[in-house]
Amino acid sequence: MADVDLPGSSYMRGPKSGRTASRLTRLVASPGFQKWAARFPLTRRIVRREGEAMFDLVAGFCHSQILQALVKLGIPDLLLAQEMSAAALAGKLDVPPDRMKVLLSGAVSLGLLKQRKAGDYALTVRGAALAGVPGLAGMIAHHDVLYRDLADPVAFFRGEVQTELADFWPYVFGAGGATDPNVTATYSQLMSDSQGLVAADTLAAVDLSGVTHLMDVGGGTGAFLAAVADAYPSLPLTLFDLPAVVPAARARFDGMAHVTVAPGSFRDDPLPQGADMISLVRVLYDHADDTVLALLRATFAALPPGGRILISEPMTGGKVPERAGDAYFALYCMAMRTGCARSPEQVSGLLKQAGFQAIKRPVPARPFVTSVVQGVKQS
Repeated sequence: MADVDLPGSSYMRGPKSGRTASRLTRLVASPGFQKWAARFPLTRRIVRREGEAMFDLVAGFCHSQILQALVKLGIPDLLLAQEMSAAALAGKLDVPPDRMKVLLSGAVSLGLLKQRKAGDYALTVRGAALAGVPGLAGMIAHHDVLYRDLADPVAFFRGEVQTELADFWPYVFGAGGATDPNVTATYSQLMSDSQGLVAADTLAAVDLSGVTHLMDVGGGTGAFLAAVADAYPSLPLTLFDLPAVVPAARARFDGMAHVTVAPGSFRDDPLPQGADMISLVRVLYDHADDTVLALLRATFAALPPGGRILISEPMTGGKVPERAGDAYFALYCMAMRTGCARSPEQVSGLLKQAGFQAIKRPVPARPFVTSVVQGVKQS
């Protein structure tokens, strides 16, 4: 091993170990090294890149507020219809012109908008998703609740905050939680709108050609089953969910004789029999392990030998944390106070406890949309 002397400190190269990493971390954290590395040609780019990444983390809340302001003001929809100047947008949306200019410039810096030479603003490809991806704008718009829950992050992680987000999704408490029709309509619409991407990625990962009857438990108004019906027109389908969402689900499938809508709560009622595959799409992460395990055991009991279970929802990275699952969905679930984001390995472990075997975990196409885990009730 050779010693490498750097201004203000020294670092000995060696095998990767806790001690070596600790010395390297202390070295990088020292002001003397940072000052030297910012000037040294071979490290200058690294310092700048890491500095920019750190600044993005520091400024991330401001970035999210620019995004939310765009959505709540309806700017993506306006620009999708017609490119407009800052002055025109300011007048239409009752925002002072100088403040509108700051908002639009911030959106340009984030890659959401672009400014034409003539001065009008237009959507970028990224910004167009705000107007074109179902459910995305609705999810962003309701984040003000999550932001309030995270206003004191230390208190949040200590469990000292009585979060609001659970009140936005009352169905997680069972049938008794979803009694207000207006609240039910709000979360049902948001779930339905955002389900398109989840359904597409789920069906791309799973072949249902051998299934004779699919039941979707906790399926809301039936967005996932509607996608299944499009892909497999003759497949008998059953939707099982709370009585509060049944009317909208029945309206969606009106005239489709092969689709049955059954009211009930998996927390309180037995699951209907007859399906050889049961899907749980964005259900498990809303609930604690004991509730999840009870549901999986009920699913196991409802399936015939050889029956399959399909789980699809955003998951954490497990031993290799990743941003969508570990830095977003994990916090979101924590704020809901009833569930948690799990890794595919954790979901697989719960499936095995419930009796399922032949666990499969297809590589997700877009982990920030959903991940899939399957299991089989072997005879």
